[in-house]
Amino acid sequence: MSFVKIWVHLVFATKNRESLLKKEFRSNIFQHIINNCKEKEIFLQAINGYTDHLHCLISLGKDQSISKISQLIKGESSFWINKNKLTLEKFSWQYDYFAVSASESQVETVINYIRNQEKHHSKKSFEDEVNEFMTKYGWEIIPDC
Repeated sequence: MSFVKIWVHLVFATKNRESLLKKEFRSNIFQHIINNCKEKEIFLQAINGYTDHLHCLISLGKDQSISKISQLIKGESSFWINKNKLTLEKFSWQYDYFAVSASESQVETVINYIRNQEKHHSKKSFEDEVNEFMTKYGWEIIPDC
């Protein structure tokens, strides 16, 4: 019997980082993503976000990849947002995403971080957060060709 427990903190933004995830329907989107993940056997431990991005804490299954999970969550949720006309213009997620592993000892810390996005972003912009992640994890944005 296979046993896999790989925690991934996954973050993705709205296309062009537009502030389209309005407070009045953001929780509906998150609940829809939770339900969709259950249907697709994606173990989603935490989800939250702000006006232009969202954070997920996921435990990968033995046959799952970060790219496939990201594609499933982003594709289905953007379809659902558009079908329900939650935004005035066509909604889509940015192509890119950020994913970093989280150790078992840090899971509660990551969950609390994800839960407190509204409070967190009242003090720090998403751009500042991205720059902080870039410095902390040593990566850089590579422009699309």
